[in-house]
Amino acid sequence: MFKKMVAIVPMVLLLVGCSSSKKEDISYMEAATLWMQNAAEVRALTYQAFNAAKLSLDSELRKRHKKPLGIVLDIDETVLDNSPYQAKNILEGRTYNDENWSEWIDEKRARPLAGAVEFLNYAESKGVDIFYISNRKVKSFEATYENMKKVGLPVKKENLFLKTHSNSKDKRRKVVFQTHNIVLLFGDTLADFATEFDEKNSNERNILVDHFRKEFGRKFIVLPNPMYGDWEWALHEYDYSKENKEREQERQKYLYP
Repeated sequence: MFKKMVAIVPMVLLLVGCSSSKKEDISYMEAATLWMQNAAEVRALTYQAFNAAKLSLDSELRKRHKKPLGIVLDIDETVLDNSPYQAKNILEGRTYNDENWSEWIDEKRARPLAGAVEFLNYAESKGVDIFYISNRKVKSFEATYENMKKVGLPVKKENLFLKTHSNSKDKRRKVVFQTHNIVLLFGDTLADFATEFDEKNSNERNILVDHFRKEFGRKFIVLPNPMYGDWEWALHEYDYSKENKEREQERQKYLYP
């Protein structure tokens, strides 16, 4: 996630020294989570993403390639829906931390995003190798693998790359690029596509999007996720030590009436 989730992983720092009974005001996440869980537009956008991906893949399949074809995907909010975890955090007044996130993963209850299973099984049927690069920690490897298999996602253990040390996915992508011609990348945060997006501020991210504009919908497939991510921490210059009240004040500065 969780580069999706990577963006809120450091929120664990906010819990250090706090009692387990302390409630956190994270109601600002409520509208985003309600949208993800209830809006038909979310399903429409995910279907749109995978439909566009199929068109692009079919085009690549008609070409000659020197290497085997491959596609690279993030997991959380790209092929698996973790909005129930977000909803529980809101209702219980708690923030993300490594313990409660690991508990959710171990439950293996995340459902696939609309269109993901159908598209990925189609790609596999065409001989395309599928790689998952996620910032879930390696301790969650088995639970992640079992969850994905259970919901029908084509996944091989040797093609599942979770986080060991660095949040950046660049080194893991390069391993795949050495052996395959990667024709599609999927993610819910821009750092899922290119290392240039790593820890850039909001203005820099927008400039980079303009630079890569021809890739979106063709090679870069973006899935919607307003619940968390680099987009949020870019507002705070990736300073994870800031408490919720300070971040709330900063968020107000980014509203343009």
